[in-house]
Amino acid sequence: MTEMARGGSLPVSSAALHVTVAWQQGPRTPEVDVSALLLDAAGRVRSDADLVFYNQREHHSKAVRHLGRGRRGGSSGTDWIHLDLSAVEPDVERVVVAVSADGQPLGVIPGLAAHVTTAEGAPVAAFGIGDAGTGTAFVFGEFHRASGGWAFRAVGRGYPAGLAALAADFGVGVPRPPAPATAAGWPGPGGPDELAVDFPPYVHQGRAKQRVTCPQDLPPGRRVVVEIECRDSISVTLYSCDAYGRSADLLLEAYEDEVLGRALATVPGDRPLALLVEADSPWTLRVLPLGRARRLDLAVHGVGPDLLVYEGGPGVLSFAHQGASTFAVWHYYRSADPEWPYDDQDLLVNEVGRLDVLAPVQGPGLLRIGADGPWQIAVGG
Repeated sequence: MTEMARGGSLPVSSAALHVTVAWQQGPRTPEVDVSALLLDAAGRVRSDADLVFYNQREHHSKAVRHLGRGRRGGSSGTDWIHLDLSAVEPDVERVVVAVSADGQPLGVIPGLAAHVTTAEGAPVAAFGIGDAGTGTAFVFGEFHRASGGWAFRAVGRGYPAGLAALAADFGVGVPRPPAPATAAGWPGPGGPDELAVDFPPYVHQGRAKQRVTCPQDLPPGRRVVVEIECRDSISVTLYSCDAYGRSADLLLEAYEDEVLGRALATVPGDRPLALLVEADSPWTLRVLPLGRARRLDLAVHGVGPDLLVYEGGPGVLSFAHQGASTFAVWHYYRSADPEWPYDDQDLLVNEVGRLDVLAPVQGPGLLRIGADGPWQIAVGG
């Protein structure tokens, strides 16, 4: 492995790579987010879709995917990007990778470093980020075209004004922050602060059929995002389990060759969350805070099952689906009955095959998507 210095450059293979940002966690240490920007010859994104981060997890070219946070072991936190340089579109010249922390200087985070490895884990390069100073966002490196192939350059440029300034520097219009929820609106069961509840993501890897018991430190009674990633499996299903470990509610099922699906689960109030995964190839399971679900601001593209947060008012949503099987969207929103402590539920779409339809939405809430192929949901007709 090559230890990179600022300005250093290193040829890399166009085979699949993982970029990992690692840091030492502590009671006052902020969480760190990794993001990637795909840039043209002018050093700008072609559209906002060229920013890949926790709220826009996959580029449409499949060249870049945000894999989410995990733990390397002990007290070390990590956040991951998957990069397939062979799939980068011809008019993309550079892929910039950056880190950010929520309102706190990166320079105070101990052990902050970036690592480039092969998809199998073989080390390629490392770059320490100990000199990030007062910046709350930091470009640590970029992958750029060189001599018919690709190279990695250690950049080391900080942004005191944070990720919004970094993104704007490359031509991205960053989505507006979520509007604060009120007691009269959504969220419902978890209370107005449900999206603000945070905890370290739980990551578990397995294969075939396996029941997973999550740590007891997940917030009891709260709804969480459950994400499953799997390749080359005939089918992938995910269930919640009852108190006896038996399968209870079907959370997700998918039949794609490459599955990166998300579903909604509720942590029991009296026991750990238990999940049952059924697949015939290796898989990775992640349990994330509800605030990590993608937002539907204007339009969102996806493939397969997903979970979206919609914070707009009553209106109309448009739905397009390019798959061959069922496409269904459920809307969970706070009940108008003050005596009813649970969300109401509307089935907005339930069709088979390709479609392009409109459906009314009652107001803010969660959108749970069941799909077998590419889809788009947009605000307005």
